[in-house]
Amino acid sequence: MTNKDSKQNELVIDATDAILGRLSARIAKLLLSGKRIVIVNAEKAVISGDPEVVIQKYKEIWEIHSRTNPRRGPFHYSRPDLFVKRTIRGMLPWKKTRGREAYKRLRVFIGLPPKYSNTNLIRFEELSAEKRLRHKWIYVGELLKYLGWKGVTKY
Repeated sequence: MTNKDSKQNELVIDATDAILGRLSARIAKLLLSGKRIVIVNAEKAVISGDPEVVIQKYKEIWEIHSRTNPRRGPFHYSRPDLFVKRTIRGMLPWKKTRGREAYKRLRVFIGLPPKYSNTNLIRFEELSAEKRLRHKWIYVGELLKYLGWKGVTKY
């Protein structure tokens, strides 16, 4: 496959105000169909629910570790790009070769890298939290700041 073909097969998706679970399911489906996906603004994705309850739930999840050797995991990511990428991985058939190959075609970024500033960003308007949700939500970046993320990564 030439470089030109891979550029045509690549989709740059803006995660701003998109509901994380629904966005992840859509992206997993695209990855399995053979597309290369680049997600930008990962910290602006949305998790639905009361922010206090969501923060408490993730704090409880993060306390889970191996008693014998905590270095064995499970590992919980505090950077939004890795957090979103891990969410998408959960929706892929990870134990099969096609799931692992699909995961290799995924790139996730915090903010908008200069490389993708001139490209057309795809926004899934039907997944927007403002249109779909009638209750509270929290941004991924805001959640992870409560859980230990220090700030924005520079390019």
